[in-house]
Amino acid sequence: MSIKNIRLEVMQFLEKRVDSFVDQYLIPVEEIWQPSDFLPNPESDNFLEEVKELREISKDLPYDFWVAMVGDMITEEALPTYENWLMEVEGVDNLERNSWAKWVRQWTGEENRHGDLLNKYIYLSGRVNMREVEMTTQHLINDGFDIGTGRDPYKNFVYTSFQELATYVSHNRVSQLAKGYGDKKLAKMCKMIAGDEMRHHHAYSHFVSEIFKVDPSEMMLAFQYMMKAKIVMPAHFLRESGQKIGSAFEQFSDSAQRIGVYTANDYVDIMQKLIVKWEIDKIGGLTDEAEKARDYLMKLPGRMAKISERIVIPAESHIFKWVEPARL
Repeated sequence: MSIKNIRLEVMQFLEKRVDSFVDQYLIPVEEIWQPSDFLPNPESDNFLEEVKELREISKDLPYDFWVAMVGDMITEEALPTYENWLMEVEGVDNLERNSWAKWVRQWTGEENRHGDLLNKYIYLSGRVNMREVEMTTQHLINDGFDIGTGRDPYKNFVYTSFQELATYVSHNRVSQLAKGYGDKKLAKMCKMIAGDEMRHHHAYSHFVSEIFKVDPSEMMLAFQYMMKAKIVMPAHFLRESGQKIGSAFEQFSDSAQRIGVYTANDYVDIMQKLIVKWEIDKIGGLTDEAEKARDYLMKLPGRMAKISERIVIPAESHIFKWVEPARL
């Protein structure tokens, strides 16, 4: 049996449990928070006063903070790309509306609230050139992305396990910074988003744990492949209007690192957390090739940590079209 057929068989085996994963890791629509829970109420007579308060408090947020938050929001707003990609993964059948497709749709429904909330906050703040932000978002959806996983469910679940934890780190740090600058409402918004991301991380990493039980060698090789290739961020094709694909991503990453929202050390830390979570050192029944992959993975965080120590972040902020200093 081919590797592709084995993966499909494993996905079909796990599909019998997907409904229980939905119940365990996702929250019914009527029970989960919605963006309007945290924003000024347009039906209230106090709406304009609440917006004015939001705008006043947001004045104290510094430049790199705005860049990091706008970049996070644009990343969340490119959700159609991510749903489309996951619907193409081997074992996910949207046509037949199988359980894996149900998972992707309901996961998408939860994720959709994140960009919606951040977009409305940023719009009301008046600190950002929304037209430039909107053009960047449209470009990012138009350009799509290539995360190096193909249709392979094993590689895709490694990616989502890593990426959901990375987005938790980013939103949680923005929450902590917002609180420090006195914007308690924004801090709460970002904390709620971070909570969703952590819950989704637990789900995808659970899927990987289950695959390790039934196909340990191939799962190990998929993990090694993704770590060798390096996890690219969903917005790695980020660009501003009039620019080439990917031209803005490095500057956005520099802002995030400069302010401590997401750093090279966080990347290494997430890698180590996955190695511990999946108990890579204890997995048995591996082929010789998979054993070598395990050895590589166990040593990788230490090697990556040494490399991250040598990274130098520019002291000066790149001036984005999204965030004009004169507005702050």
